[in-house]
Amino acid sequence: MFSLRLTTDYDREKWDSFVATDPEAGPYHWYAWKRAVEKAYHHKDFYLMAENENGDCLGVLPLIGIKMPWGRKILVSLPYCDYAGPLGAYEVKKALIDKALYLASKEKAYGIEIRFPSKPDFLNENIPENSQINIHKVRMLRELPLTSSELWSEFKPKLRAQIRRPQKEGLKEELGGKELLNDFYRVFNLNMHRLGSPVHDRKWFENLLEEYGDKAKVGIVRHKNGVPVAGGILLTVGQKACVPWASSLREYNPIAPNMLLYYRFLAWSSENGYKQFDFGRSTPGEGTYKFKEQWGSFPQPLHWFKQEFNGAPNTGITSKSSGRDKVASIWSKLPFQIASFLGPKLRKYISL
Repeated sequence: MFSLRLTTDYDREKWDSFVATDPEAGPYHWYAWKRAVEKAYHHKDFYLMAENENGDCLGVLPLIGIKMPWGRKILVSLPYCDYAGPLGAYEVKKALIDKALYLASKEKAYGIEIRFPSKPDFLNENIPENSQINIHKVRMLRELPLTSSELWSEFKPKLRAQIRRPQKEGLKEELGGKELLNDFYRVFNLNMHRLGSPVHDRKWFENLLEEYGDKAKVGIVRHKNGVPVAGGILLTVGQKACVPWASSLREYNPIAPNMLLYYRFLAWSSENGYKQFDFGRSTPGEGTYKFKEQWGSFPQPLHWFKQEFNGAPNTGITSKSSGRDKVASIWSKLPFQIASFLGPKLRKYISL
C-alpha cells in the first residue's frame, strides 16, 4: 500500500535520495530543477511523491505548471528539458500519472505533457481520449569506457583529426563551475540570437548551477586570444552525464571549437566513472543528429505524452509550428540588445 502527496522543500533530501538510486532517473529529476525553475521563472510546481505507511519514498513525478499571460495553463514533466516523467515500480508510476491527470483537470489546465525518455509501460494499455504521443525526437546516447585513453582509441581517425584541429589552432578548453557562467552565457546568447530563438534568462543558468552544485559543470573553449568561442553545460545523475546546452560562435566554426568542447565533456565523464553520455535531443537526419552520431552515439526515441482537457483544440503542444521558421527569421534580425532584453521574458513560457 502507498499514498500520494505533493511535496514541499522539506522533502528535498528524501526526493533526491530516491532519484539517486533509481536507474531510470535523469539529471532533470533532481529536486534542484524545481528550485531553479521556481527561482528564475516563478512557475508553480506540482512535485508528486509516493510513500509507504512507514514514510519511505516509493516513487516521484515532477510537474511544473506554466501559466500563460492570457490565463491558459499547462502542466509539464518537465519544461526546458528533454525528459522527466515518473519513477518507481509500474503500479506506482501508473498511480502517479493518474494523479497528475487529476491535478491538471483540477487546476483547469488546458493540457498536460509528460516527457518520457523511452516508451513507457502504460502505453501497452489503452491511450486516453484526447491524447497523443510525439516520437519525432530522439536522444543521442553513447556508452563510455573506463578511461579517456580507451575512449580516444575508440574514435575513428577522421574524428580524432577533427578534435586535433582546434588544438592545433591554439584553442584551449576549460571545465569549471559558476565562475565560467559569464563566458558561457555570452556565447549562448549570441548563438540563440543567430538561430532566431528567445534566449533563457541568465538567472536560469545561475540558479541551475547554484542548485545543482557539483552535479553541474560548465565547459568553455577559448581562442588563443582568450575570447570564449564555445561553451556548454553538463549535468549528471547516477552513472549518466548529459549536455542539455552547448553553443559556439559561427565565425569560429571552421576551426571546430565544438569538437574540443564535446571531447572534454566525454573525457571528463569517462574518467569520473560515468557509464553513459547523453548528447541531448535531435531530429533524425538533421545537422545536430549527424554531429552527435559521429561520436559513436545511438538514437533513443523520446516519447512525449500529451493530453488536453476542457475542450481545448488539439493544436500540438510539442509539434513544430508552420510559422516557426518565419518567426525565427524575424527574431534573428532584431537588434541584439533588444532580443537579449525581450528573450527571457518570452522564454519562460516556452516549455521546450
